[in-house]
Amino acid sequence: MNHIELFAGCGGLSLGLESEGFDLLLANELSPMAGETFAYNHLGLNLENNGIKDDDHVYWISSEYSRDKSEARLKENPYIAAGLKNKISDLVGLENHPEKLRRSLLIGSILDLNTLLKKPKLKKALREGLGDGGVDLVSGGPPCQSFSMAGMRQHSNQRNSLPWAFAEFVKQIQPKMALLENVTGILRPFTIEGKKYYAWYEVAKAFALEGYVPLCLHVNAKYAGAAQNRPRFIMLAFRKNVFSQILKNNTDNDLKDALNNSDKFFSLVANEGDQLEYGHLMYHDVENGSSLYNSKLFESLVTLRSATSKLVTAKDAIDDLNRKLGKPSQYVKTINDQAYKLTEAEAHKHSEWKKLLTTDYKPENQEHRGNSKRVRARFRLYQVLNKIESKSVKNEIKAFLKTGNSNLISDSSLVVLASQDWLLTEDGVRVDRPNPSAVLKLLASLQTKKQTQKALSANKPAPAALSIPDDACHYDENTQRTLTVREMARFQSFPDWFVFRSKVTTGGHMRRFQVPQYTQVGNAVPPLLGKALGKVCKNLLELGKN
Repeated sequence: MNHIELFAGCGGLSLGLESEGFDLLLANELSPMAGETFAYNHLGLNLENNGIKDDDHVYWISSEYSRDKSEARLKENPYIAAGLKNKISDLVGLENHPEKLRRSLLIGSILDLNTLLKKPKLKKALREGLGDGGVDLVSGGPPCQSFSMAGMRQHSNQRNSLPWAFAEFVKQIQPKMALLENVTGILRPFTIEGKKYYAWYEVAKAFALEGYVPLCLHVNAKYAGAAQNRPRFIMLAFRKNVFSQILKNNTDNDLKDALNNSDKFFSLVANEGDQLEYGHLMYHDVENGSSLYNSKLFESLVTLRSATSKLVTAKDAIDDLNRKLGKPSQYVKTINDQAYKLTEAEAHKHSEWKKLLTTDYKPENQEHRGNSKRVRARFRLYQVLNKIESKSVKNEIKAFLKTGNSNLISDSSLVVLASQDWLLTEDGVRVDRPNPSAVLKLLASLQTKKQTQKALSANKPAPAALSIPDDACHYDENTQRTLTVREMARFQSFPDWFVFRSKVTTGGHMRRFQVPQYTQVGNAVPPLLGKALGKVCKNLLELGKN
């Protein structure tokens, strides 16, 4: 089996798919910063230290800089670089040498790549799987900030067009199936001129119009074994002839109803086009009793869903990193030693890996960031809030932190907070069980408008929204600090040998186009979820054979 990865990011989904037997034909990623990490791990290329060599399988779709200007290319604003007119493209002439594209990374806009597919030779080469006879799977997660519930939801945001660009690529290449991943916020409607607009449903219609039958899922990476509560929308879309064969061969009753629903939706779209009203396709929610997940073909997505299963916790994922003599949990051993065996990425891991495992070793990307005394005091407060059971008390404290309005916090809430062990002042001084009036004064000094900040709960999976390093602090009371890149990667189920490259973090206007290490991790598909999805795709492709 082979696959093409769009919106590849740093390569989490690719790693998971490859561990289940999918061979990477090529990948496409807009950001050169995320691309640097992908190239380092999946292709074994150190672009920062060694530059971009002529025979390196990394090609810029468009750039303002020539191939020998590797430093400039790796720092380039990809939005300015996009657009083929008056730009330098490494792909010029490669349609005559398609073998050079095998297991390559194309850096640049999917829109430009779709334009280049108008060249008959290039489209033919990719459609034929670069000599493999065809493409089994096109996969990827289009950028999703404007669908996310964590920020401002913007229906008109141009990034919302990227799932349609994904559909256009699939139309050109004609793979047997496609896999699209997105945030759970895509399921919640926008209201436009008084009418509800369901983005996921419109995307499903777009694929149906291109001849692909959609099967839509709402899953959670924690049930696939990741140490993170990370719900995700997944759309599997099958070329009609492949879907018909799946329908014919299927004997699983739990899958039958789902397939029939998708088939009816496809027929309705064929008759009514994109004007088909909402309500004719269901998505199968892992949390709401969908019988689809009783199917053996989908069991990899719910290995930890049963009442008797123990979810992987934040402590399981990162506790050994915080202690000199800490021993890795079974989860850490699994992601480091077993989960991604025999992948090309595993073959490229740095040669010192096995030797370091026998010493007092801490992996790369584990550098602690400095936090001010005031920030550490606020982090200690968040750790204490985790111990308070009353939601009303927590809400009052958070409301006061945001506004400074003492009318929003009751004396009883101050008493509850005052009884909780110890706090830190903004000067970093420890205060044991301060009285309520001292607590109020301390809270006033720690005001912040950041309402997304929290402390991790050691015995629960990590929360999903962790792409910004200041979003969460460590659960350990002996350390009030933000998480490291490696700790966040552990939650996502990346192995320690998977090294993140480029800048660690960024800020200001640079956030508009830079994708530093923290963001690379936060945007990634957890590899264990990718692995579970790989099993599902493998099962369905097998079912779709003549």
